[in-house]
Amino acid sequence: MTEAVAIIGFGEAGMALAPAGALGFDLRDDLHKRADFDRCGVRRCDTAAEALADASFVVSLVTADQALAAARAAAPYLQPGALWLDGNSIAPETKRAAAKAIEAAGARYVDVAIMAPVHSARRAVPMLLAGPHATSAKPALRALGFTDLRIVAGPVGSAAAIKMIRSVMIKGIEALSAECVLAADAAGVLPEVLASLGAEWADKFDYNLDRMMVHGSRRAAEMGEVVATLDALGTGSAMARATQARQDNLGAFGLKPPPGLHAKLAVLRPFRLSERAA
Repeated sequence: MTEAVAIIGFGEAGMALAPAGALGFDLRDDLHKRADFDRCGVRRCDTAAEALADASFVVSLVTADQALAAARAAAPYLQPGALWLDGNSIAPETKRAAAKAIEAAGARYVDVAIMAPVHSARRAVPMLLAGPHATSAKPALRALGFTDLRIVAGPVGSAAAIKMIRSVMIKGIEALSAECVLAADAAGVLPEVLASLGAEWADKFDYNLDRMMVHGSRRAAEMGEVVATLDALGTGSAMARATQARQDNLGAFGLKPPPGLHAKLAVLRPFRLSERAA
């Protein structure tokens, strides 16, 4: 690695994508988070300013609700000409606002859309790049070991638009899966429903419930950005709003999903009953 790399935000994506030897900063600072840095070979910094001091290449991987704030807070500490790769799942307008802050500081903003779960693909995960500095970012990412990169035409926000609109379907199917399988279980007709849908649906329900139980709150925040995207387009966002609510509902339980669909449903039953009673 010939250039200093900084990772802002060290959650699931940061841990999966950060190259060894990078510098990192995360708002959370406890023993578990420090252990995450050590395990990934990333040097933890006490402040964003410390992480950015010598970095010519910065990847922002914070939560959706913090993406714009992170860009604005980091801008004064960026090196002139540094590449700021915004890999957060946020609306095109939010990315354009972040780009304005980064560009005003003399750095270069790149709209990055991460198009699949980062585990277990890690740096082989498909990524879209957009904006005037995408052509500079692509070889820099390749040098860091990223292998599935594509530049999409258009200004900053173009990659984000693809990701946000795709999420209507991906996260919407998750929400529909949860609604279907929870109802089938409550009605005592789960085997018949699974049989009517096809053998593969038991695994799909299991996977989708797992994602929502673990990441529902974060995915709900992302769906808030999807809603903003659709509202700006004027095409309607009723389904996206419902998806946001369902994702948030399952994520808020804070449950660790056990392996297997039936085990997950057993864990969720008391929560559904208590919610209904309330």
